[in-house]
Amino acid sequence: MKKLISITFITVITAVAALLGSGAPLRAAEGTQENGKVERGQLSRKDYKFARDAAQGGALEVRLGELAKQKGSIQVVQEFGGQMHKDHAKANDELKQIIAKKGAVIPDELNRREESQFEHLQKLSGKEFDRAYAEQMVKDHRKDVKEFQAAAKNAEDPEIKAFAEKTLPILEHHTQMAEQMESSVKQLEP
Repeated sequence: MKKLISITFITVITAVAALLGSGAPLRAAEGTQENGKVERGQLSRKDYKFARDAAQGGALEVRLGELAKQKGSIQVVQEFGGQMHKDHAKANDELKQIIAKKGAVIPDELNRREESQFEHLQKLSGKEFDRAYAEQMVKDHRKDVKEFQAAAKNAEDPEIKAFAEKTLPILEHHTQMAEQMESSVKQLEP
């Protein structure tokens, strides 16, 4: 047993020395090791994936909500955007506190798919923006509801599970609001 520990220790020291000598960043020490234990802290892989996806999706909702307040051509789109900005910012703040307590690290930036969605909507204006935003909000919130239902039922971490349970009714309400907004936008089309 002692020999195994000594060999493991020497291997780790050699690897660290090689990294330091090469000038390569110590990603694990910085808390950003891809899918590694440091990145997810005390969370299981499944709970970490849910938390990461929820945080990034929430960040997209905040950014798109702000965009809808500015670019929406009708009041229902602007108001919905304001509500998304407010509700998702609040949920994200709560989730970030839970994640930090668990020692997990969530990327600050949107993933490529979310960044692409934002850039697409940012290029639109008027009724074209309203229609695309409404469609995306319906689609995104339906997906979110499914993910939060699964987490509320199956999350291993009690705080992650409680967060999903608490947030789920809000997302279900957002889905209804998004569907009403989409209906309103379609009624105004020629």
